[in-house]
Amino acid sequence: MATDEEVQARARALSSPVRLRILRLCLHKARTNKEIADLLGINPATSLHHVRTLLANGFIEAEEERRGKRGAKEVPYRATKKSWGTRIPDASPVLVETFLQEIDGLAPDEMQIMRVGLKLSEEDQKEFLQRMSDLVTEYAFRPSDEDGLATSLFVAHHVDQTAN
Repeated sequence: MATDEEVQARARALSSPVRLRILRLCLHKARTNKEIADLLGINPATSLHHVRTLLANGFIEAEEERRGKRGAKEVPYRATKKSWGTRIPDASPVLVETFLQEIDGLAPDEMQIMRVGLKLSEEDQKEFLQRMSDLVTEYAFRPSDEDGLATSLFVAHHVDQTAN
């Protein structure tokens, strides 16, 4: 069982939109620090700081070293999916900000959006959220389809203060 210190370190590691985006970049394909920095448009030293934090907490793992174009040693990293069950206190702002960064620049036709207002009993609400969670979890842990299209899903549930 993880110590309180380890739990806090893991939560801190996942409290950054940059680190959450790194996890997404390394989910289906191992990427080097340089590739990560280039894709995020950040300095490689900044990227390395975030990569080391994720590595130290087991959220990514290093794959076998390889040689880059100029013979330099490169270490590719791949997400472990360990972050999926990790609780992050007050995660909503970080997750929303990460989502907004990830969709920045997408054309409207590159997103499928669903928005609905529901008024459910407490029991029906719990069932709805559990079934949705079960479905997302099922797909999240399926092996990646090498020929598939990488997609992303963001789900937010909240009390509708305007309808009550």
